[in-house]
Amino acid sequence: MNKRPIIIDTDPGIDDAVAIAVALNSERLDVKLITTVAGNVDVEKTTNNALKILKFFNKSIPVAKGCSRHILKTAVSASNVHGESGMDGYDFEEGDRKNLLPINAVEALRKTIMSSKEKITLVAIGPLTNIALLFIEYPEVKANIQEIAMMGGTTGRGNFTPMGEFNAASDPEATKVVFESGLPITMLGLDVGWQALVYTDDSKEIKGYNRTGEMIYSLFQHYRSHGLANGLKMYDSCAMAYLLCPEMYTFQDTYVAVDTNPGLTYGMTVTDLKGYMKMAPNVKVALDINGDLFRKWLKDAIKDCK
Repeated sequence: MNKRPIIIDTDPGIDDAVAIAVALNSERLDVKLITTVAGNVDVEKTTNNALKILKFFNKSIPVAKGCSRHILKTAVSASNVHGESGMDGYDFEEGDRKNLLPINAVEALRKTIMSSKEKITLVAIGPLTNIALLFIEYPEVKANIQEIAMMGGTTGRGNFTPMGEFNAASDPEATKVVFESGLPITMLGLDVGWQALVYTDDSKEIKGYNRTGEMIYSLFQHYRSHGLANGLKMYDSCAMAYLLCPEMYTFQDTYVAVDTNPGLTYGMTVTDLKGYMKMAPNVKVALDINGDLFRKWLKDAIKDCK
């Protein structure tokens, strides 16, 4: 079986850790590079967390540290959700610094994409700062990118601002650059993230699978995302689920613009589902997800982790 080559751009993050675990253990995905960005916590912590996850799974995959701020402003943080370290709840071993590249994320992205014999899929599960700067600095990389699968955006209400989702609205200028790139983009936003839930009983079941299950269970106890009783939202795993089990989703190709004007809707992903703007579609938007199928898929994926 030919594995699909991917690059994960991420800000780990408890839900990032789950998504990365799934990708690293999938027989259908080949993780070529992990790039980190400021988001859930600062970029030093997200980089350390990426290295810790690789150490946990005994994987040697290059990691490149990315942007410590957003394009036009200082970085935001979601440590109130993910804990001070970004992955509170489990005592990880320190990561192997040999996996950390001496070049920054933008340069590593360019090098990895341009040297790949197959087109690369970018899996963006954090703010899009690194990817936007890549496209600004090295637009030629677009020719060797298959698509962008991103966790971010929303067709309606937000979870960071009234109308803005965290990853997209943290750096709206970057999101705008990516959405205007002309590349195939699949937006897996809050519409599906709010339905991709893991409950208390699921968490207890996962704990019994293997050491990965024990690790994820421990992280879940510290993931301040409305609590297990109401369902923990597995936002970032939605991107991996799209690559591995797309049939759980309902999609619509449509035009999506990003509001970068100062004001109440700054960072909003304006999704023209009715075609009012008479613009050609630029994004495939996930509108719905089969929550039961997602939960089964995620548990099976964790069960298969080494």
